Amino acid sequence: MNLDLLTWTLVVLLGLAIGSFLNVVIHRLPRMMAAQWAAEVAAQAPSPETAQASPPQRYNIAVPHSHCPHCGHALSWLENLPVVSYLWLKGRCQQCHAPIGWRYPAVEILCAAVFSWSFAHFGLSAQALAWAGWGAALIALAAIDADTHLLPDVITQPLVWAGLLAASLGLSQVGLSTALWGAVLGYLFLWSVYWLFKLITGKEGMGQGDFKLLAALGAWLGWPALLSVVLIASLTGVACGLWLRLRQRLPQDAQMPFGPFLALAGLWIMVWGPLPHFQV
Repeated sequence: MNLDLLTWTLVVLLGLAIGSFLNVVIHRLPRMMAAQWAAEVAAQAPSPETAQASPPQRYNIAVPHSHCPHCGHALSWLENLPVVSYLWLKGRCQQCHAPIGWRYPAVEILCAAVFSWSFAHFGLSAQALAWAGWGAALIALAAIDADTHLLPDVITQPLVWAGLLAASLGLSQVGLSTALWGAVLGYLFLWSVYWLFKLITGKEGMGQGDFKLLAALGAWLGWPALLSVVLIASLTGVACGLWLRLRQRLPQDAQMPFGPFLALAGLWIMVWGPLPHFQV
């Protein structure tokens, strides 16, 4: 669908802004979860040290203000502009000159691309906003899982319900029954693989967050697309693993997170559709 230049500009800027927010979520959410788990453990088995300790400093998505993780330098608004600030600072902190990770602008650009595709495909509509939000959530989950091997329930579970709601409102291009069975079969498929692998090897081959992520993909894409999702995710995962082994960047006993490849498969199918010969 054709959009005028002003609309395109606003869509891209919105995508970049959401991408900048995703970078905050990617960095802080795992740390917030770790702090919560530590607090729960301390509450169950308090010690004299924890009883006398001062209350932890407030830390969430909004607090403290964005700062350099190396030197603590508080970032001004000029240093917080998506992509532009990274280029202006030449990828380094203005205060301590420590390198800024390339993934920050990459997430912002990818999010802007997802928003651009969604609004180009669906026009100015609630459907475009729904798919853009879904793509943004996948980007955040992929980056968090790549960093920490975690797929937070606070994102995956609402994504499942959002998929069912989008189907019921006619926003996701699949019927409610197709979405519901997509969520059920997506979860049960990886749950079955997990237990079969554990019974054979005695080891855990994946985390339970992968079950919920595939359920969310099934809720949004429908159960006929699940085979394509799993195939694309598996093939890209194997290819990436082999490349990392050849580059000697993946130890023999290390496990690769599966979530990033599931998310990549979901984005692929969102744009190009299921593989033609693997749609049920």
